[in-house]
Amino acid sequence: MPFDILPRAGAPRVLAVAQLSNSLGDGAYYVTSALYFTRVVGLSPTQIGLALTVAWAIGSVAGAPLGALADRRGPRGAAVLLALATSASVASFLFIRSFVPFLLVVCLYAVAQCGLAAARQALLAGLVAPAARTGVLAHLQSTLNAGLAVGAALGGLALQHDTRLAYLSVFALDAASFLLCGLVLLRLPAVAPFAARGRGEPRLAVLRDRPYAVVTALNAVLLLRMPLLSLAVPLWVVDRTNAPGWSVSALFVLNTLAVMAFQVRMARGVSGLRTATRAVRNSGFVMLASCAVFAFSAARLGVWVTVLVLVVGAVLQVIAEMQQSAGSWQLSFDLAPDRQVGQYQGFFGTGVPVARSFGPLLLTALLVTWGVPGWLLLGGIFLGAALAMGPAVRWAEGTNQVAQARRNPSVNSGLTPS
Repeated sequence: MPFDILPRAGAPRVLAVAQLSNSLGDGAYYVTSALYFTRVVGLSPTQIGLALTVAWAIGSVAGAPLGALADRRGPRGAAVLLALATSASVASFLFIRSFVPFLLVVCLYAVAQCGLAAARQALLAGLVAPAARTGVLAHLQSTLNAGLAVGAALGGLALQHDTRLAYLSVFALDAASFLLCGLVLLRLPAVAPFAARGRGEPRLAVLRDRPYAVVTALNAVLLLRMPLLSLAVPLWVVDRTNAPGWSVSALFVLNTLAVMAFQVRMARGVSGLRTATRAVRNSGFVMLASCAVFAFSAARLGVWVTVLVLVVGAVLQVIAEMQQSAGSWQLSFDLAPDRQVGQYQGFFGTGVPVARSFGPLLLTALLVTWGVPGWLLLGGIFLGAALAMGPAVRWAEGTNQVAQARRNPSVNSGLTPS
């Protein structure tokens, strides 16, 4: 049913509560941080952009090693420590007064966030049966959006007051939310460390898994949808259409509510490699249609017709987002060895910081500079990456079967298509 946010009782629900707790603080942080660092601290937008690019680049590199640490030491303890590290980094923002400390702290923040994401995925893998993981992740995504929405509303109150104390209250809230997240994660049962490395096996085996690297790279391309709605579409609406400014907010709210209401339902049909690949492929076609509709919004139609066109484009975009999310979650787990979930999830998760780092530059060049042709090219890029996912998954699946056969030649093992 709509707004089926919380998963079943037990470990999945505790994971959802932890997700909800830190997403509340993050929602407030996201809508206020840029203004705080420019208006209160006095940093320039260029300094902020440079620091964030460097930080997320470092975070993307740190994800796999921290995930491997979670594999070796136990994912619950690693997740709790990384949640506390994130809390400490956010709390440090309260005392930042210049660029260099800001750069150092934001690097710590990005590293802790990327490591926390990997450790959480490993923790989920240790507590939830493989067949139920995508469904639980769909619930967590709905919970995340609910928390971000409420947090953004709280951040809006700080923006309305526009005082140093109001902004500092937001940072204190975000730091407290990650502290609470760590405490909630402690309620989960401890998960034993995954099996130790085999003889001759590299410490970071994922770095030698070329098929998985290709799947990860294609997923990173598809994740360019992340800065699309938050950056590219607002710039497009203001510069290239006659839609009112409030429509930007309306499109964001539409996306958030749709994910809250329908992500769980959209994920129910994804249960294995075949259905996951199909979901990703379908998302490419829908994203192409969405990009074409957004391009059409520049046709200088009536104001309300333009708003309607933008809504259609946003609806198609969020449908593609939910399909791609469900498919990618399934692929990331099914193609990863059971005893190396943390490092594989950390590596797969690099798509998020990569999209955050390089997506804004690429999307503004394509859409703001090129206009309508840029939208159509972007849609083609999405479709191409989605169609290429099928061959890449088959390659990765075949490689996994060979590796399993070598480890256990007496058993005809392999991934079973669904």
